[in-house]
Amino acid sequence: MDLLYNFPLLSSLAAIFFAQFIKVPIQFIATRQLDWSLLTSTGGMPSSHSAAVTALSTGVALDHGLDSSIFAVSAVFAIITMFDATGVRRHAGEQATVLNQLVLDFNRFVEEAKVWPKKAEQDKQKKLKELLGHQPIEVFFGGLTGILLTLFLYFVVGGLQ
Repeated sequence: MDLLYNFPLLSSLAAIFFAQFIKVPIQFIATRQLDWSLLTSTGGMPSSHSAAVTALSTGVALDHGLDSSIFAVSAVFAIITMFDATGVRRHAGEQATVLNQLVLDFNRFVEEAKVWPKKAEQDKQKKLKELLGHQPIEVFFGGLTGILLTLFLYFVVGGLQ
């Protein structure tokens, strides 16, 4: 099974899992609240998307060299992914925040204006996901995480060769 020895793939997957896991203690340090849902959520510090694509590019560079075509493909893929994380996805998250506030305000208005039908609270409002994208600093540290973790794996574990 050559797939089990594909260093760029394995380092990229390791970077995703590491970045997702480290979000929990970072959030705890920042807010003093333990939130295990961060293990499977998008957004937050560090960006697991950025960690994954930079780990992939670093692994490809170590395996095939900086002058290889496959490195060029992985580097452009990483740049586009990180740009998207700080652009479209972040703005979509900001719009979700505003829309969620509008829904809360509208629900409060309706509740005060007339008797609200007897529904479960969860049926009254549907929240949009607000943590879609990343702040530039989250993308930077996600990228740094991917590069450093891949270099660590390559030099300590030996690149699975």
